[in-house]
Amino acid sequence: MDDIKETGIIPVIRGATVENIIPIARALKKGGINIIEITVEAPGALAALEKAANELEGVLVGAGTVLDGETARSAILSGAKFIVSPSTSIETIQMTKRYGAVSIAGGLTPTEIVTAFENGADFVKVFPISIFGPNYIKSIKDPLPQIPLIATGGINIENIEDYIRAGVEAVGIGSSLVNVKKHLTDSYLLEIAHHASLLVAAVKKARAK
Repeated sequence: MDDIKETGIIPVIRGATVENIIPIARALKKGGINIIEITVEAPGALAALEKAANELEGVLVGAGTVLDGETARSAILSGAKFIVSPSTSIETIQMTKRYGAVSIAGGLTPTEIVTAFENGADFVKVFPISIFGPNYIKSIKDPLPQIPLIATGGINIENIEDYIRAGVEAVGIGSSLVNVKKHLTDSYLLEIAHHASLLVAAVKKARAK
């Protein structure tokens, strides 16, 4: 939890493979982000997760798009230290906590957010936040300051500071940071590292205000 709060950015890697995950993670780390979320809906995702967990030092590896307890268990046994869901799945939260991992449950409405937190979620991922914007986060945080929130959906270098200032502990960023459909050339990996460094700087700037 401390690593997630400190970094403030969770790169969401869709389409991770055993071939691409190591260079991607190293590029992100070079830019100052030592966290990766590997979504598990793609074939081979757990193998990529296991490779990352075994071979990357100083990188917090988690699993995303986890919809049920059994998938959470499989991901944790493969090396995931945190589990991210797009929805409020109490079964997933309970399994995640049973195995000692950090639970990031999905929620959008106040009822879903409170339900996830009351059932043991360490963070609640407000998704998809792009529809509502940072003011929605502020509206949630005003009456519920005790619930750590992570905003995901449509966040980029242009708006990340707004979400941090609105009160989230971290943000999830997908293809605007890492797009696995692009060829992982040396120049693209440098681009990822540079983009990561800009996002890290933006988080620090927003927190300093």
